[in-house]
Amino acid sequence: MSFKIAIIGAGSVGFTKKLFTDLLCVPEFRDIEVALTDISQHNLDMIRAILDKIVEANGFPVKVTADTDRRRALEGAKYIISCVRVGGLEAYADDIRIPLKYGVDQCVGDTICAGGILYGQRNIPVILDFCKDIREVAAPGAKFLNYANPMAMNTWAAIEYGKVDTVGLCHGVQHGAEQIAEILGAKSPGELDYICSGINHQTWFIDLKLNGRKIGKEELIAAFEAHPVFSQQEKLRIDVLKRFGVYSTESNGHLSEYLPWYRKRPEEISRWIDMSDWIHGETGGYLRHSTETRNWFETEFPQFLASAAKPIDPAKRSNEHASHILEALETGRVYRGHFNVKNNGVISNLPADAIIESPGFVDRFGINMVSGITLPEACAATCMASINVQRMSVHAAVSGDIDLLKLAVLHDPLVGAVSTPEEVWQMVDEMVVAQARWLPQYADAVPAAKERLAKSTVKTRDWAGAARRNVRSIEELRAEKSALKKAV
Repeated sequence: MSFKIAIIGAGSVGFTKKLFTDLLCVPEFRDIEVALTDISQHNLDMIRAILDKIVEANGFPVKVTADTDRRRALEGAKYIISCVRVGGLEAYADDIRIPLKYGVDQCVGDTICAGGILYGQRNIPVILDFCKDIREVAAPGAKFLNYANPMAMNTWAAIEYGKVDTVGLCHGVQHGAEQIAEILGAKSPGELDYICSGINHQTWFIDLKLNGRKIGKEELIAAFEAHPVFSQQEKLRIDVLKRFGVYSTESNGHLSEYLPWYRKRPEEISRWIDMSDWIHGETGGYLRHSTETRNWFETEFPQFLASAAKPIDPAKRSNEHASHILEALETGRVYRGHFNVKNNGVISNLPADAIIESPGFVDRFGINMVSGITLPEACAATCMASINVQRMSVHAAVSGDIDLLKLAVLHDPLVGAVSTPEEVWQMVDEMVVAQARWLPQYADAVPAAKERLAKSTVKTRDWAGAARRNVRSIEELRAEKSALKKAV
């Protein structure tokens, strides 16, 4: 088979390498073209060198190109994958720093909450530019696979306003299933059969079977509480399991910021999180992790390049959806996964226009969702709170309506539990002014926002958060990795 795949934001080096390697695990895909594009020539040069090394080591005829001209990269592409972060780590730091001044303590801040909403405002205009290019220069009927957060908002905008065939992809469901399989003593995750449904990062395991035997709430609770690691790292998720009756796909840290109950009082945060790794609830944990990862990659690039010169092992293909979807579409081999699409009745008790994450099957006829799913009422209520925020956020991003943006942030579950309306209005003004270069749709609103900030009497505080850690140096990271190797 010979067709073209374009990867936008290919400078997300580690993730692009994984996607590329997965694609080459499909025997029919070894004669494809992969076009990389990014706004950073430096990042493109690094990932191009790594992928060229993989191709050389395996002797495949796959063609790899790299170009900062996005439209040229998209020309004739049948599939387009996006993994962009508009504003990079600089804007992301503001997503965490500014809300902290108003008492909003986020672990990740990339889905909803104040940080995720502003992230969406930066991404959506760019996503719509991608869609315009796809409509104009990509292959007819090209499919857009979005990996970038905020997943639901980006996918919503691409479908409703971009008018492009779009599916959103995440790996939270797979990771949650791996946890459940482990605590239940499964020999492999494949022994666990499950139905998982909801919205991205708030998806729920509403049916579980291990080797055909149904797993109930009490057995699941007992298994998690007996696990020596997860019982400490996932305290919040276990508490939600006890109260809702079903387990959430999302990590302890992510889930904590999507709900109004666990992060609203600084003195309570330590009760529910675990500091063994960023993903379990650390303040700004993913920002620290991302910064360290980027610094490490830049410093240790020769090591990454050398490791690319190895034969590909199809048995080590990852569970990221992209390669499996493309394999199913191109070969007809059926793939079952969980996909982010417009609801349109798939989940009976969520709105038709919402972007849901739910089971589907892929073959040469396309992505076919399993319809008729009804969420438990508490799960649906929690999803609805986020959906309403997502809808307002998307419409604000497209229209440049700063008042609607403020209402979206005001209705965010965690922000609403922590901040007053006056604080929210000032926080949004401050974030829009700080990120103005990435928010062209709000250009006309920035001068008035600056004037309001100059006259404001709303008090803020200089606060690093309830559980903040400093970014580690390269030397500290080396020492930690060395200690882990010795321990193994």
